[in-house]
Amino acid sequence: MTKTIKVALAGAGAFGIKHLDGIKNIDGVEVVSLISRDLEKTKEVAAKYGIRHVSTDLADSLVLTEVDAVILCTPTQMHADQAIACMRAGKHVQVEIPLADSLEGAEAVVAMQKLTGLVAMCGHTRRFNPSHQYVHRQINAGNFNIQQMDVQTYFFRRSNMNALGQPRSWTDHLLWHHAAHTVDLFAWQCGSPIVRANAVQGPMHPTLGIAMDMSIQLKAANGAICTLSLSFNNEGPLGTFFRYIGDSATYLARYDDLYTAKEEKLDVSQVAVSMNGIELQDREFFAAIREGREPNSSVAQVLPCYQVLHDLERQLNA
Repeated sequence: MTKTIKVALAGAGAFGIKHLDGIKNIDGVEVVSLISRDLEKTKEVAAKYGIRHVSTDLADSLVLTEVDAVILCTPTQMHADQAIACMRAGKHVQVEIPLADSLEGAEAVVAMQKLTGLVAMCGHTRRFNPSHQYVHRQINAGNFNIQQMDVQTYFFRRSNMNALGQPRSWTDHLLWHHAAHTVDLFAWQCGSPIVRANAVQGPMHPTLGIAMDMSIQLKAANGAICTLSLSFNNEGPLGTFFRYIGDSATYLARYDDLYTAKEEKLDVSQVAVSMNGIELQDREFFAAIREGREPNSSVAQVLPCYQVLHDLERQLNA
């Protein structure tokens, strides 16, 4: 494909805007349709980014013959059904993390991708952050092997608010959303499947109906281990922080930045064409469409992550 890739983006909230900002830097791609539940806000965002078509219904965009691909930044509970609908309509699709809120949903998306042969990718952004790419290259070069990963995913969230402080129509989840980043990253960095997984969680929130604190332990087939702590109760610092403990070094990754164990910042500016993980994720999606290949973080590649999450959920519910 050499023509301009024309994209519909569903979800004009905090993460949808991150994708719109990233796509502005990518040649040969145009967002032609924007879908979100609040029509007036959707029109405002569309006007800012020069998007011609707006709707509150994804189906309105899927019937547009000019649309080649769809990016889904919608509520978690909608991801699987919407991804399947996109492929059924003949559109390539990138769905933001998580792929689904159940193993059954994730498997259904993978099955549809195999049936259609379209590019279907999930936004496991950690695979694309320059900090984690740097570590991955060290591993592939044989310079570093993970012995342990210690990860903290901490937020202060007592109500359904997004990253912009706006009300959400859905409830976020530590296991099916935030843990998915680390479960997938750990297996990808180790190059080894997860063979053991354990989880415990704290009390359920009385109105949100979700656990606000969780702890997860993982072990890969090659012997590496991972400890993940997650909380919606933490007042700061906020975000996800990774400590890679290896046989030759220790690295501290904070989103797109990387540090040594002595807090010396490493220059990762040459790892990729951008320092923005979301932009790099989108670049991979569009490159895979043009080249007719499977993308890094394809739905098939990330499916084992959702098997682990499924097993952990069964533990927590037992």
